[in-house]
Amino acid sequence: IKLKMHNFMTCSCSPMRKLTKFLIVSSFISRGLCFAPLNNAPGARMHQQDASDITSLCMGLTLYGSQASRSPLVNWAAYELNLPLSMGDLNANPHPFRQIPCLTDDDEVVVFESGAILQYLHSKSDAETAQSAERTAAIISWISWANASLDPICFLETPDGKVYDTGLKQPNKRIDTLDNILKDRKFLVDGSFSLADVAVASYLLYVPQFFRGIDLSRWPNVVEYMKNCATRRAYGQAFGSQVQTYLLDSLGEMGKDNKKMFGLF
Repeated sequence: IKLKMHNFMTCSCSPMRKLTKFLIVSSFISRGLCFAPLNNAPGARMHQQDASDITSLCMGLTLYGSQASRSPLVNWAAYELNLPLSMGDLNANPHPFRQIPCLTDDDEVVVFESGAILQYLHSKSDAETAQSAERTAAIISWISWANASLDPICFLETPDGKVYDTGLKQPNKRIDTLDNILKDRKFLVDGSFSLADVAVASYLLYVPQFFRGIDLSRWPNVVEYMKNCATRRAYGQAFGSQVQTYLLDSLGEMGKDNKKMFGLF
């Protein structure tokens, strides 16, 4: 069967295309085959999987984004949740304002804004893992906090939306509170990694990436938290090994000059 996987994963919802998709999936099932992307690049080659994982083929998650945007945080979430994700053609981006990231799924689902996308991915995972209502509520709350409160601290913008600096160069009471919260926990919710950490850590880790030389050592627990998140394999897959290595080196150097000044080294 000749099949353009990109077109299949971003399937149209016309009756004929739905029928075609059904026949192709049925054929794969009958042959005991399924395909899932080996990486998140457009046109990524496909590898064979057992038919028991046929949900990988049927899920239809497609991300419209680029590496030089906030899109990789969505890739990070998908890797952490083991959700197959293909990259869509930006010329076909269905975002109403033509912005990225934007996510599509089967049944004409379109989700835009990074926080909304993370919540949608969490809902897909939650349906499979049956997490408690308490944990789900906490994860969704942290995702919303990252977008509503942390983003404006990390990125100071002009009235026309251009980032000109970061608020993390100065003391900040909200980050003080976050540092205190992280004093006795490795991750934000129940001490285990979740999409809450993808949301919060992504914004924090963007700061040393784009404002090189910044020192966040006034918040040692936040810095340690950033290290814990940046060391994750899925982070490196999503953002790239060079970014991961640079950030870990930068975080490791934070505060060392102050320690030398006071004779601690």
